[in-house]
Amino acid sequence: MGGGSWTRTPDQPREYLDVRRLPEVVAAQRRWASVGRRAVRAGAEPARVFALARAVVARWWEGSYGWERETVWPRRLHLVAGGDAGGDLEWWRIVGRDAVVFPEVVAVADALLDPGMAELVWADSGAGRPRTLPADGLFCRRLGERVGQPWLGPLVATDHGGPLIAWMGGVIRRRRGVGGPPGYDNDPWWLRQEHQAATMAGRLRVLGKEKKAPGSGTMWRATVPAEQRMLIARTIESAEEQRIQLRGVQTGPTAEVTRRLLRGLGHSAGLVEAAWKRTAVAAVNGGVPLEDVARWVDMPAETLRRMLTAGKREDGG
Repeated sequence: MGGGSWTRTPDQPREYLDVRRLPEVVAAQRRWASVGRRAVRAGAEPARVFALARAVVARWWEGSYGWERETVWPRRLHLVAGGDAGGDLEWWRIVGRDAVVFPEVVAVADALLDPGMAELVWADSGAGRPRTLPADGLFCRRLGERVGQPWLGPLVATDHGGPLIAWMGGVIRRRRGVGGPPGYDNDPWWLRQEHQAATMAGRLRVLGKEKKAPGSGTMWRATVPAEQRMLIARTIESAEEQRIQLRGVQTGPTAEVTRRLLRGLGHSAGLVEAAWKRTAVAAVNGGVPLEDVARWVDMPAETLRRMLTAGKREDGG
């Protein structure tokens, strides 16, 4: 990037984006140089730190559709688009993402390299007396402040199954000197493949397919609103995270292990039930015959209809 332009990445369809009206993006580019040096001093590879921070913020970006208090990113996106993204909003959200969120990526990378922030994670975990990470934890609250969005903390604290919680888990396990579940790593900068930020080329291909599929053949992302997709995905991830955590509770007195397993399994079952109900609602709203959805969940159509109707009332729909 230079001279007020954001140089394209290999998978970006435009040669550059005009960021002259976004001085915070230019300032973040200069700031990244010092953050990268800080990573080296901390014994971490700058590229890995950046990749993790980018994955964290890219996940926020996907969820920001439902954040009423988020006003910074929409403003930047419209400016990058020349003043108004208009009817091409989805396209601009894909193409402009990395430039728009770059200041927050740098801020997150800087925060994750701060030993003081790691201490907050340790405190939130209960330190010597392990506990579930709280929704109002000190770390996430402070992280929200550092990216200039104080209200963000509780939202990201409950985003189980994402790269930020995975990073926190690595910090905690390393501090306790214990290994993680199979397939996990205690290196905080280890980014799981499923957490990597989606590429522009891949997302543009999906967007193109969605626009070409008319009527009832529309693609999932074209039919189901972003907020609904996000709720389904995160509920499933939370259920998976809960299942992984249960692997480590099968030691101790029989009554205590039973209590913890049953509570955890009950919570997981509730999350899975919520996910399939939201999926069923999204499918029916998207034009899939209710009878087909009922057959897929092995349930009488009228029973499913009543459940979905009751669920809409509970959600205020």
